[in-house]
Amino acid sequence: MPDLELTVKSVKGYCSAGCRPGQKFTFSDPVVIPQGDAPLCLYALSAMFPYLTAACRQTPTEDWINSKQELQCPDNDNAVVFTITRLG
Repeated sequence: MPDLELTVKSVKGYCSAGCRPGQKFTFSDPVVIPQGDAPLCLYALSAMFPYLTAACRQTPTEDWINSKQELQCPDNDNAVVFTITRLG
């Protein structure tokens, strides 16, 4: 399974975990590895987890998960948007 890189694209409002644009995390199923000292909020991770596990699979080009390029934490007032990149 390929690892995924999650990059904070934007933060709307205030992120209680302190995420800032440009911060990166590596998702290597089943763990999330911060690149640096960036924390990842449990709420954001739980909202993204179904997509992350699907994105780790080897899939045909037309699979729906291949069109998913961004994920967002569930806080609409203080949304953190992440981009997803396959690393292999």
